[in-house]
Amino acid sequence: MATKLYYQGHGSYRITAADGAVIYVDPYIGDGYDKPADLVLITHQHADHNKLELVTQKPGCRVIDNTDALAGGKHNSFTVGGVGIEAVEAANKNHDPKECVGYIVTVDGIKIYASGDTSRTKGMEGFAARGLDYALLPCDGVYNMDLAEAAECAGLIGAKHNIPIHLKPGELFDRAMAEACAAPNKLIVAAGEEITLSK
Repeated sequence: MATKLYYQGHGSYRITAADGAVIYVDPYIGDGYDKPADLVLITHQHADHNKLELVTQKPGCRVIDNTDALAGGKHNSFTVGGVGIEAVEAANKNHDPKECVGYIVTVDGIKIYASGDTSRTKGMEGFAARGLDYALLPCDGVYNMDLAEAAECAGLIGAKHNIPIHLKPGELFDRAMAEACAAPNKLIVAAGEEITLSK
């Protein structure tokens, strides 16, 4: 089975590993919550990123949120069922780095930067050396960086594919904004669309 990403909309998406393991990132909106979860990742506690009640958890499901990720005052790493999760900095004027994180998720050898809500961070300067395959970047320009800064961050991060998300407050997806994002290696994924991930 292929590794897949289903974009639910706003900042919410689901990753399905080749072995069928299901990972939800920042559940909040859209559909696609029909598969029970093995792992749920929450980047921060704003109401548009943490609706755990949408997700049916399998027995033994692991939920990792920002408090776990920042326990001990540092960015922590986890391994859950063969999936690697590394917490990284997320910050801007609306998001306190002591309460917010992004994650680098490694599943089936594919490295995905689940940025959470953020603008440019110091940590992004080291991401190009990590050989990331996908970066999902918020671009709304209200609570996060705008399209221009997102494009700059994408160039800095150097992922093979950059997916603009969290585009317009209150909307699942805004195609015009996604198309206006000048990120290199841009990949537009609409809300309700599933793509096959590859290295």
